[in-house]
Amino acid sequence: MKSQGDEKQSFDRHGDELPLSGPALAQLLDAVLQRGAPFRFRAKGWSMSPFIKDGDVITVSPLGERPPALGAVVAFQHSDRGRLVVHRIVGSRNDTYAIQGDSLPQADDVVQPAEILGRVVRVERNGRPVRLGLGPERVLIALLTRSGLFLRLVIPLWVRVRFVFRRLT
Repeated sequence: MKSQGDEKQSFDRHGDELPLSGPALAQLLDAVLQRGAPFRFRAKGWSMSPFIKDGDVITVSPLGERPPALGAVVAFQHSDRGRLVVHRIVGSRNDTYAIQGDSLPQADDVVQPAEILGRVVRVERNGRPVRLGLGPERVLIALLTRSGLFLRLVIPLWVRVRFVFRRLT
């Protein structure tokens, strides 16, 4: 008979974080949102940069009665791979949504409303809220992203302006 010390735990706990990814994270997010509670987790990847960066803490809330609109940043479970994706709605047609990462050249796929788990309502970077990208400007960002102008024009301009600003401070 094995003692409890010999048993392997199914997860490692670091501080107040429980490291999950892939389908496990998507299932936990869905279960929490189904109870009407918001869910916070650390973002992985750069597809939503510069508004959501790798390591940012994002809060996803249930959709409620109001369907997501153009420019909303939503969490959905990618149908092909089963992984959790957080991207922006860049278009809608016939009860489906085109969803795309802000720094990606093309939309993910067409997503059914039932596949959308919740909407991003808060982004934190280094303990501070990131407001740009979730306010009224989200519609313009969605239109620029869908047209490809965000990736070709806005991101290079952002990098230059940020570099100059850092040198001045």
